[in-house]
Amino acid sequence: MLRSVSRTVFRRFSTQRLTSLHTFSEEELALKEAVAKFAKEVVKPKVHEMDEKELLDKSVLQGLFDNGLMGIETPESLDGTGASFMSAILAIEELAKIDPAVSVVCDVQNTLVNTLFTKYASKELQAKYLPQLATGKVGCFCLSEAGSGSDAFALKSSAKKQGDHYILNASKMWITNSYEAEIFLVFANVDHSKGYKGITCFVVEKDWGVQVAKKEIKLGIKASSTCALSFDDIKVPEENVLGEVGKGYKYAIEILNEGRIGIAAQMIGLAQGAFDYALPYTFERKQFGQAIGDFQGMQLQFAQIQTDIEAARLLTYNAARLKENNESFVMEAAMAKLYSSQVAERAASKAIEWVGGVGFTREFPIEKFFRDSKIGAIYEGTSNIQLQTIAKILKPQYV
Repeated sequence: MLRSVSRTVFRRFSTQRLTSLHTFSEEELALKEAVAKFAKEVVKPKVHEMDEKELLDKSVLQGLFDNGLMGIETPESLDGTGASFMSAILAIEELAKIDPAVSVVCDVQNTLVNTLFTKYASKELQAKYLPQLATGKVGCFCLSEAGSGSDAFALKSSAKKQGDHYILNASKMWITNSYEAEIFLVFANVDHSKGYKGITCFVVEKDWGVQVAKKEIKLGIKASSTCALSFDDIKVPEENVLGEVGKGYKYAIEILNEGRIGIAAQMIGLAQGAFDYALPYTFERKQFGQAIGDFQGMQLQFAQIQTDIEAARLLTYNAARLKENNESFVMEAAMAKLYSSQVAERAASKAIEWVGGVGFTREFPIEKFFRDSKIGAIYEGTSNIQLQTIAKILKPQYV
């Protein structure tokens, strides 16, 4: 029996070529190379200035739009690039090798904002907003509040139906890209008596009265804006409900699962960027008559960190391909984000040590990678939330 099954399986797959997680389509490779070139030529000269000013350079933001990086999966018919999810992941990774702050601008636009429209919005909302998001307007994902971080569905924001519109009142915190944003996806409860089943997503335009209440001064990713927002008695047309009323909680969970793959990509790019900056210096600087990178103790550390980065990269690429193939990926996404954030901190920290005193100064960009790395364990689900997610999925397999 076993032999006959084996023969059948062999015949079925003998003509198929199994590929590695580093196998990409021509389109994916072309985009990866184009983003790497853009990051080095356009972003890199601005990194230090943007970090010091804590402000995204307008020419960099425009470059993201001009190169099709703010609508990577958006169909070409809606002015997007029409590329794959993996293409978005590769773009996020390449940008993060140069500046994780610019990377997250691209990440949130693609994996959260655009995906919400693509998966759940009406055709009318897609036709109205996706072309704008692909060509010139930044969007943001407004879920967190002062009292609802990891417990996101404890939100207090409300939206009351009045005729053909809703009156929205909300105070949001920690909203990425919100300083530059013109389109806001706001989660609010239309009926608090229903608990999380009253949570609904609304599409809100800035000129309807959105107020940036406070721009946060942060440890890292400073060029990426993080603000508190106020939505006071804003009139939202009922056609600007994204998806179904009361399904916002479902949309948020599903989108954040995908978004975590994007954050994992940002973290592996960051780790590789710090590594790539540090290694050449170690072979240039000499102590005790030889390059410090030639000491065995240093080489062992290089090998370990690069192995860690590659392991994190494979976790991330695997989660991305599972998502593309419509297979279960929630646990894999949580693992990728968890491990990539750990590796990013470790790699950036080691890179500072490898180059010595100059690594501790702003003369070298490595200290910025270290500061930027800490956010990976916090946003789009803390590391503890990722561990809980993994454990929750594991339990039914053994009980």
